[in-house]
Amino acid sequence: MSDLKNNAINASAGKFTIKEVSFPRPKHNQAVIKVTSISLNRGEVRNAFNKKEDWVPGWDLAGEVVQAAEDGTGPKEQSRVVGFLPSGAWSQYVGVPTDSIAVLPGNVSDAQASTLPVAGLTALLTLAKGGQLLGKKVLITGATGGVGVFAVQLAALSGAHTTALVRSKEDFDLIKGLGADEIINSIDDAKESFDLILDSVGSEIIGKLINKTQKHGTIVSFGNSSEKPDATYNVGSMFRGSITLYGFIIFNELKTESPSAGLTRLVDLMNRNKLKTIIEKETDWKDIQQVAEDLMNRKFKGKAVLHIS
Repeated sequence: MSDLKNNAINASAGKFTIKEVSFPRPKHNQAVIKVTSISLNRGEVRNAFNKKEDWVPGWDLAGEVVQAAEDGTGPKEQSRVVGFLPSGAWSQYVGVPTDSIAVLPGNVSDAQASTLPVAGLTALLTLAKGGQLLGKKVLITGATGGVGVFAVQLAALSGAHTTALVRSKEDFDLIKGLGADEIINSIDDAKESFDLILDSVGSEIIGKLINKTQKHGTIVSFGNSSEKPDATYNVGSMFRGSITLYGFIIFNELKTESPSAGLTRLVDLMNRNKLKTIIEKETDWKDIQQVAEDLMNRKFKGKAVLHIS
């Protein structure tokens, strides 16, 4: 099998090309997957634009197992799966640890599944920082983004009173359809305080979010779409409210909880039509350059999916 041709998306200084790379040599706990679909995340695309050396990006993938893991763990050959890698997923063939794989049922397409790893797991694990959510008040900023779309649905499924913050009033109906109880397009419009806030905006909004957090509440900061490095807030307000400000990076969280556990839960919800994804851009991986640029320029909502040809 190692004599099969393997191509991958190569990134260098913001330019993407498809080049031949070596076939994966899996470790004993890795399955070789023939990748059919990948989804893009702003973090990996931003890294690709900033790095000067050649590399193969990619976190999210879906495809078929063509070689089961040597140690006997994980899915068998010909199983359809979704998987996560810390890098290198944008390739025709990849080796993936079996604790980073979940088997796909027939009702979940490869394209749908490929949107789950980073965005879905981030939504799932950030919400977990709020503990039992039944009856609690939850605010999700950036609700039309990849993480936000999943977080709104999962918060609603958990029984939380869910408020979504979006940039445009044109998105109200879209987010309402995902289960949000209330929708606002400015934090100043929030009429109440929240037990848990998931924030992907960062910068100056952090100070305002602290003032909208209930006593002993939690703010989970998992993104900085404002792309401003600094935030100013009243430390006294945090102290008086015993508020927790938690910095969340998915790669750190997955050191203590394997991706397969969360992915299995998300796939099950999707299979039972309890969770849906929004794929606004779906095309061949040869279009990676344009899609990556459009993603960074916020040309679409939800997720972008590329199919490996």
